[in-house]
Amino acid sequence: MDRLDRPELADFLRRGRARLNPVDVGLEPGSRRRTPGLRREEVARLAGMSADYYTRLEQRRGPRPSRQMLRALARALRLTGDERDHLFHLAGEAPPREHREPGHVRPGLLLLLDRLYDTPARVITDYGDVLAQNRMAELLSGHAYGRPAGVHNLIRGYFLDPGARLLFPEEDRAEHARAHVANLRAVAAARPDDPAPAALVAELLATSGEFRALWRTHEVARRRVDTKRFLHPVVGLLELDCETLVGSDPCQHLLIHSARPGTPAHEALALLRVVGHQSMTADERPDGPHR
Repeated sequence: MDRLDRPELADFLRRGRARLNPVDVGLEPGSRRRTPGLRREEVARLAGMSADYYTRLEQRRGPRPSRQMLRALARALRLTGDERDHLFHLAGEAPPREHREPGHVRPGLLLLLDRLYDTPARVITDYGDVLAQNRMAELLSGHAYGRPAGVHNLIRGYFLDPGARLLFPEEDRAEHARAHVANLRAVAAARPDDPAPAALVAELLATSGEFRALWRTHEVARRRVDTKRFLHPVVGLLELDCETLVGSDPCQHLLIHSARPGTPAHEALALLRVVGHQSMTADERPDGPHR
């Protein structure tokens, strides 16, 4: 392992933050901005880390960032592949190899994600790891889905976290479970040498009786177009169309939840965006460290 270059890392993070505007990453511009670029707490939120932890990195303090944190920072700052590798070098880590670590989302896909400011969208792997999401997806499903890759997986969460099922009406939950298993079986069969989906299957077979029963049915079906109903504690029931778009990396998908104009769900999403903007505005600190 190489040496951590704290001064160069801090400078690189500051410069990366300064070149981004809130609209570039799907955030509202807000008010009281005395300097260009993103605020420290905005980068931290995009990366799924505490504002204090990120601030210490920019101040040449704190522990060495883990590889997981470095990948999250690369996504938050919209780094290219070369810039991401440089970030890893500054932290004293070897850059990830693309075929082994799928956690780096391509900048073009992140740019598209950022432009979807009024509808929930996520970048996920084909076996359910959440790699990135926009603000609307966070408002729809909660902060748990915004954690770095490897910490939250949609399929693992559905079978092992009882709270994940509360996002859906009770009468829809059995169908979601069946679809999750059928999709995972298709992915695992298509890439038998990939350890990630294989490990997820082994974990769920060992920990979930419901998963084991569904796995024995040997149903295979990729999820590409669907309609889902979500239960939100503020705006109520939303029926959303779900589209799965596949980019140049077939293992990474852009998952978009949209509502048809004129429907109650369309009005509910608009209300959710307003509620989320009001929450963010209330949380801003006018005299905070926004350098």
